[in-house]
Amino acid sequence: MTVRELYDRLSQMIPQSLSCEWDHDGLMICPDRDRKVSKVLVALDPTEDILELACREHFDVVLTHHPFLFHGLETVDESDPKGKRVVELILNGVSVMCFHTRLDALEGGVNDALAETLELRLETVQSFPVEGLPMGRVGSLSKPCSLRDFVSYVRKILDAPQIVFGDAGREVSKVALLGGSGKDEIQAAKATGADTFLTGELGYHGLCDAYYSGINLIAAGHYETERPVIRVLSEMVKRIDSGIHVEMRDMRPYNYLKED
Repeated sequence: MTVRELYDRLSQMIPQSLSCEWDHDGLMICPDRDRKVSKVLVALDPTEDILELACREHFDVVLTHHPFLFHGLETVDESDPKGKRVVELILNGVSVMCFHTRLDALEGGVNDALAETLELRLETVQSFPVEGLPMGRVGSLSKPCSLRDFVSYVRKILDAPQIVFGDAGREVSKVALLGGSGKDEIQAAKATGADTFLTGELGYHGLCDAYYSGINLIAAGHYETERPVIRVLSEMVKRIDSGIHVEMRDMRPYNYLKED
């Protein structure tokens, strides 16, 4: 299977029609579309460490959720860190393909993977719109619990170093989910009838107003709430061609200071 064939097959499974209008993803670096794909490295972000690893260990493709050249490049110059990495990728024959908001909206994508990881029951695919796309999910707990107990559970399951939450004084039973940034979607989540909104990032004022908004708010980390989709992308590649060697890398792109 060639690079182009792999990208085309993935695009059939994750159609670009699901992307937000402002989004920019796809086959972002491609030195040779006809190169045979033997090794694929899957990660959430195309960070410096991930791309350096791909070049060093001779991967053919880096496959990520977040785009590599989201804001584009004005010049490809080795004096610029990103430009230098583009040159190295091309010289090493490494292609980079990314699937962003279309993977958020995809049934079975980012938000369904998050719901499955948290073992929330999605008896039917109930979603709420984000920019007109069916991104958000709504699930229920097998047994209602307090907000603090649910936050502790989320922190453990997602291996989240830090969770920020706003308490609306409601028991947790029905949860609206949106991996990544959900600071502008509080009202959309509330409109589903959920008592709790779990996302990656929330704004300060939204958290301050949780009690008045009438819905518990939980910010569990952008990376932590989207990380489950790494497995989904890996499984897609294996379904397309079981002969491809696929490796997943769980590499958080930032650090937390932990007390001794």
